[in-house]
Amino acid sequence: MAITNSKTGISPLVFEDVAVGDELPELVKNPDTRQLVMYAGASQDFVAIHYDQNVAREAGHPKVIIHGALKSAWLGELVTGWMGPDGRLLELDVSYRAIDFPDTPVTCIGKVTETRIEDGIGVVEIEMGLRNAEGLITTPGRALVSLPFRADT
Repeated sequence: MAITNSKTGISPLVFEDVAVGDELPELVKNPDTRQLVMYAGASQDFVAIHYDQNVAREAGHPKVIIHGALKSAWLGELVTGWMGPDGRLLELDVSYRAIDFPDTPVTCIGKVTETRIEDGIGVVEIEMGLRNAEGLITTPGRALVSLPFRADT
């Protein structure tokens, strides 16, 4: 029997409850230019292509583009939200393959591709990506997570 969190009533995710092929709950983001400006300020990434329409057009884009690191952060949010507070994010790797634009929803998706025990630790490998409205994975990636065993919770 799983132990539940007394505040939320939700059972923590444990290694025994994860299987290859499990899909993570999708995370939809609806970025706008205001969010890009806020992210630029928070990250100190003031490359003008992310907030200046004229610079973006001069570079051949119809509008400003979303920061790659912001897309990476969304994928990190997908994984950490799924694994919960008892999991540990061991690795997060992403690749920027296509540009995403504000005012167009994007969806973070993920799937468990491997589970294994290494040195007594439950390790889960996840394939993930950021999917645009046309269905293209613009930012593929992978994550490695450790989860507690049921007896550890």
